[in-house]
Amino acid sequence: MSQLKSVREKLRLINILRLLKETYTYDELSKLTGLPITVLNRYVRGKVLPSTERTRELIELLSPYINIQNEVRRRLKFDSLGFFDSMSVLSDTPLMVLLSEDIGGKLSDIDVDKVLTAATDGIPLAVHIGRELGVDVVYAKKKKEVGVEKFHEVNYVPSASGSITTLYLPTWALGKGDKVLIVDDVVRSGETQRALVELCHRAGAKPVGMVFLVSVGDIIERLREEYGIPVESIVTLER
Repeated sequence: MSQLKSVREKLRLINILRLLKETYTYDELSKLTGLPITVLNRYVRGKVLPSTERTRELIELLSPYINIQNEVRRRLKFDSLGFFDSMSVLSDTPLMVLLSEDIGGKLSDIDVDKVLTAATDGIPLAVHIGRELGVDVVYAKKKKEVGVEKFHEVNYVPSASGSITTLYLPTWALGKGDKVLIVDDVVRSGETQRALVELCHRAGAKPVGMVFLVSVGDIIERLREEYGIPVESIVTLER
């Protein structure tokens, strides 16, 4: 095992422990792992890294206690009308790191040059996935920024608004031939994501996949059929 892979595994273990610490006490984790509370505390705080052998043993032991889909669902906050807030997911760093590692594994057969999202809620997930894949993250905005001379722009009509929205992407952000992974926090009807695909086409780039934290209804299947590329969602909600 390379030194880099060994360190990554140790960091994964720390994030697993930090995530479990949200629902388990140190006493419960101690009984589960057979390790003293003081040792677990040092691991969780990042003060000490376990040995490679212990890391493997603990990951194998603790991984069954982590269900990414359930963790995401548990953190979604719904109001009385059925609308939800994903901020408690996007702001949970240990969960986002583990989630992006799982996504990276699923996308291991896809060659990606850039991650593209739309500001602002898609940025946290895009950044974590970009870090995992080792590629740059770029994002489109709903207004032109001062200091940028040239943009690609696309108009679209979000189904919930009934008004025209424009996305702007600096022309330098995507290069001709770039293979692009489109990432967003939520996909409902797909208008924003189709606008991101169109921005790729205008830049001469090629969409090679899409990843979402939450999808609603059957939109994932429809996007797969429409574009013929891998489309993944961590959690799917009924419409």
